Amino acid sequence: MSGLTTVHGALSSLESCREAFVMGMDIMTDVAIDLAESQGEEMNPGIKEMEAMILECAKLDREIACFVDVVQEVTREVTSQQPEAMFNLSATVKECFTERLALLSDAELQNHQKVVAFRDSIQNSLNQGSQETADNTEVLDEDIAVTQSQVNFTCPLTQVEMVNPMKNKKCNHYYDEVAILAMIKARSSQKKKCRCPVVGCGNTDVKQSDLILDQILRRKIQSKKTNSNRT
Repeated sequence: MSGLTTVHGALSSLESCREAFVMGMDIMTDVAIDLAESQGEEMNPGIKEMEAMILECAKLDREIACFVDVVQEVTREVTSQQPEAMFNLSATVKECFTERLALLSDAELQNHQKVVAFRDSIQNSLNQGSQETADNTEVLDEDIAVTQSQVNFTCPLTQVEMVNPMKNKKCNHYYDEVAILAMIKARSSQKKKCRCPVVGCGNTDVKQSDLILDQILRRKIQSKKTNSNRT
């Protein structure tokens, strides 16, 4: 039991590392968005450098997730076997992890959630900048901008302001990351499809692969909170 306790503690530490990677990728995305907004259509070299860093972080995040999955899987198998199997736990994990890593490709990193969100955020920032220049309009207040794009800060699931908004590519509705992923997981465990929680939406099959983190909207929500605290 003490051995398993040590394993669970190590896994907890690894999950904390993943959270740090995620936070770091969000910070880099915010900085890149600022550069894109200030530079217009000129792709600042700094943005390319941060994109490369995002890919490296995504690679480490994927490897940690893979390792955690392997450890959990091997541990479950070991607990159902003879106690002697615990002595081979480390070697078994190493062997399985090496096999899993060999199956991973760098091309798959292009579909990592944070990588996709980074690129979409930069492109959206450049598109917004180009549109504002073409229309020769003043920069709108962030709350007004969100209202005009018919995006609500409130998650349709939690009925509270979103923290990490995710956009559904199929129906263009937004949900808070934790809430929608929990709903998808719950429906999946029941062998059911996840219907979009927005009233009147005809999307009856919300999949995680259809969801993209909207970093720009996240920044607007954070900005709103900051302004509210000041007032």
